[in-house]
Amino acid sequence: MVLFYKKELFWQILLPTLPAAAESAAQPGRSPSPSSANRPSLPAHPPRQCRLAMNQIHVSRPNDLDAFWMPYSDNRYFKSHPRLLARAEGMSYFTADGQEVIDGTAGLWCCNAGHGRREITEAIQKQAAIMDFAPTFQLGHPIAFEAASRVAEMTPAGLDRIFFTNSGSESADTALKIALAYQKARGQSQRVRLVGRERGYHGVGFGGMSVGGIGGNRKQFGAMLPYVDHLPHTHLPEQNAFAKGLPQHGAHLADALENLVALHGDTIAAVMVEPMAGSTGVLVPPVGYLQRLRELCDKHGILLIFDEVITGFGRLGTNFGAERLGVTPDIMTMAKGLTNAAVPMGAVAVNNAIYDTVVNGAPDGIELFHGYTYSGHPLAAAAAIATLALHKSEDLPGRAAAMEPYFEEAAHSLRGLPNVIDIRSIGLVTGIELSSRPGKPTARAVDVFRDCFDKGVLIRTTGDIIALSPPLIAEKSHIDRIFGTLSDAIKKAA
Repeated sequence: MVLFYKKELFWQILLPTLPAAAESAAQPGRSPSPSSANRPSLPAHPPRQCRLAMNQIHVSRPNDLDAFWMPYSDNRYFKSHPRLLARAEGMSYFTADGQEVIDGTAGLWCCNAGHGRREITEAIQKQAAIMDFAPTFQLGHPIAFEAASRVAEMTPAGLDRIFFTNSGSESADTALKIALAYQKARGQSQRVRLVGRERGYHGVGFGGMSVGGIGGNRKQFGAMLPYVDHLPHTHLPEQNAFAKGLPQHGAHLADALENLVALHGDTIAAVMVEPMAGSTGVLVPPVGYLQRLRELCDKHGILLIFDEVITGFGRLGTNFGAERLGVTPDIMTMAKGLTNAAVPMGAVAVNNAIYDTVVNGAPDGIELFHGYTYSGHPLAAAAAIATLALHKSEDLPGRAAAMEPYFEEAAHSLRGLPNVIDIRSIGLVTGIELSSRPGKPTARAVDVFRDCFDKGVLIRTTGDIIALSPPLIAEKSHIDRIFGTLSDAIKKAA
């Protein structure tokens, strides 16, 4: 694959060692920023010698960090202490100066098959040459239907109708809208209330944010959706600390749904939960909890929605968390590992009966007034097909299941280190919780993150919890390095 840089600034950033004798590229009538004042003007396209093969680009620090408002980031700190990833391959990222950084987080829970997979790259290239885009509003293209069929082969039995989105956030909002549409279509228009869970994360759209239960994601934005309530979270450290797999205590917490039904009557449309709450710091469901929640939803005519954006596609050693945990929802959201993050894509898997009720109960014409310009995008569909083929041919869920005991033992070997107050693990994911520094929440974990990165290991932090979720291709040597580096960093941050 050859990369062609379309914009002057873009390839100037990537190739900052080019001769800088030309005049400033400042636009007439616009004062250049200090970081851009001395940029050379360059031809509109790079010369042939500047076209570099994939994974051979040697990237230096960009000459301007100002324009990009980074998501979920301390922009002020980053732009004075940038950490830049220039390329990725297998289990590793590489920085601009060539330092290898072992990926302990599968990017953001999403690169389950590892980085730079040739099969996925070639599928995207091939599709881009055939057809770059086609709308799916009242039209279709074959590859979107094929991708939906491949997803439906993996989802739990009965969840065979697939609605494509572009992210986990869009999947969450789509699932909630489908739930409301279904209740109305079956003559239950009074069911307008949505129930989430404390410490839940369902993306950043207003629907997912409303049923989500992480305060930091909500407090800047004022009022959320009306008619939303929450179940209590399942974190019981006094009883379940250092649990391996499903903790033993907490199934009774699902009974809080009975209290909400008593309060709100038959107005609840759906309950949305993560099978394993990931973004809040890896909260594994107690034994029997999800089964009880399923029973109560059935009893009261409430739909159960699983957010499988993190747990889907092998993370827990099965295709989806529903399979590992033995509970089938009515609706299931997914994203991240669906395309190995090579092209943004999400999806919602819907019970056949829900689809039939909405579609067959509608008058002639459009049945669900919802969708996205890029639903089923050809390049995303190609990436999904190639990714799911890799999952099958390499048995990535099976590899995760086989590596789980070694990963679990490595995680729990950190017990007893300074300030480690809990460790939770299931599949190839673990959360290591640290005590907070007095008056400085998150500071200890941030120090651990920065030290690990400088030592060549990427981890993720949420509050003072360290979350690890390496690609499912991880070998024992990678796990040893991840936890060895993390152990040293935790001791250093004591």
